[in-house]
Amino acid sequence: MNWFESRVQLTPKEIAIIDSETKESWTYEELHERVIKVASIFYTKGVRKGDRVAILAPNHISYFDFFFASMKIGAIFVPLNWRLAKAELYYCLNDCDPQLIGVNRKFKPNLDGVETNATYIAIDTNNYIDELYDQKASFDESLHEEDPLAMIYTGGTTGRPKGVVLSHKSILWNAFNTIVSWGLNKEDTTLTCLPMFHTGGLNVLSLPLLLIGGKVVLTAEFDANSVVADLLEYKCTIVLFVPTMYHMLIGTEAFKTATFPDMNVFVSGGAPCPYKVYEAFSKKGIAFKEGYGLTEAGPNNFYIDPNETMHRLGSVGKPMLFNDIKIMIGEGAIAPVDEVGELYVRGNHAFLYYWNRPEETNATLVDGWVRTGDLARQDADGYVYIVGRKKDMIITGGENVYPLEIEHWLEAHPAIDEAAVIGLPDEKWGEAVAAFVVTKMVLTAEELEDYCKQQLTRYKVPKRFFFVSELPKTAVGKVDKNTLKARYSNTDSTIS
Repeated sequence: MNWFESRVQLTPKEIAIIDSETKESWTYEELHERVIKVASIFYTKGVRKGDRVAILAPNHISYFDFFFASMKIGAIFVPLNWRLAKAELYYCLNDCDPQLIGVNRKFKPNLDGVETNATYIAIDTNNYIDELYDQKASFDESLHEEDPLAMIYTGGTTGRPKGVVLSHKSILWNAFNTIVSWGLNKEDTTLTCLPMFHTGGLNVLSLPLLLIGGKVVLTAEFDANSVVADLLEYKCTIVLFVPTMYHMLIGTEAFKTATFPDMNVFVSGGAPCPYKVYEAFSKKGIAFKEGYGLTEAGPNNFYIDPNETMHRLGSVGKPMLFNDIKIMIGEGAIAPVDEVGELYVRGNHAFLYYWNRPEETNATLVDGWVRTGDLARQDADGYVYIVGRKKDMIITGGENVYPLEIEHWLEAHPAIDEAAVIGLPDEKWGEAVAAFVVTKMVLTAEELEDYCKQQLTRYKVPKRFFFVSELPKTAVGKVDKNTLKARYSNTDSTIS
């Protein structure tokens, strides 16, 4: 079954994709015509079922051309992270061994010196197909729902990037689950700013909306003022940003004066969202909620009514209709109400396996459940709260400390712009709680220590404060705590 072709039959003349930069738009029928041509290009260049087709480009219509063409002929779509260091990018290319790579000229230097047998095609404009297409090919591949459709590489902050293989079924069921649980319909429009090499850019809203017949507006770069203008111009009804984007957005005059009359809800994902972002939307009376997911599952797993968000601050809600969750402590024990444990997720939206990583696949997929590596708790009413990454938990003097609680309190300080908390090696405590803060005005470590003591148990109060101009970020805007640990683990100072 090719659901995209069924959608084209139902709403051929409706707008599917808009390029916010060029103002070009494509109906479902026009997008389908592009897909047929790109699939033919793939086929004539030797791409067959199971072959990998990679793309290295900013957000662009070609992502959908490549994805749906891969769906048609049974290839595996591999969007490459253009923010990776060259060594990591080369690793991904050698790992997936693509038959064909589509490259935007902006990122062509990223591939200088790489050795590959892949065929390169240039995707520099929206009309790149015209220079490549010769004639329509015929396809007779037998496709099944368990066949691989996409491979998305994880960020690589904990070692080499892993290729997460998603089947036709897993991508389709994530879209089903999102549409039904979040109440999406064909009148909805989103603005896709998150890079489409990331599951958030591809799978949170873009593909679900195309399945239901909605509209996707593409923008290649995130500029907070331009984003506000685009949201208003295209009458967007739902949008996903990561907390770093919201941090920039709420500080603009454009946001402060806009009313967003068409917007149903702003969604935050990718990392826990600071409470100051919740408050900014609450003050304007605009619906806001937080989601949770990972490349290996979904990435959509929970639903919360936006009317509940300020009453259950920080909650991602309850499991969506077509997936299950459990929170585990130790081996085989379900966590009691409000006790922290590791979050497990199960559903048809789960990934198939890690490419060329059988041992890591077996460690993550356990009896049909995806071990997320994230810590969570569930309250008596069934609402789930993400506490943080299991690997980020700090054990200081035998006590468990969850950085997110401290980060939220620090970021509530009016003089603090951003904060990150990690554990650093310490002879006495094993790990010392260390806080890194970006400030708007001068603060001292003593002032911050006193501030923390107002809210936090003594062992949670940071023993080291570092004042930094900015926090290192990953490719999708998450704070890169591994970089902080690498830079500061050997420091002896308690105050910096």
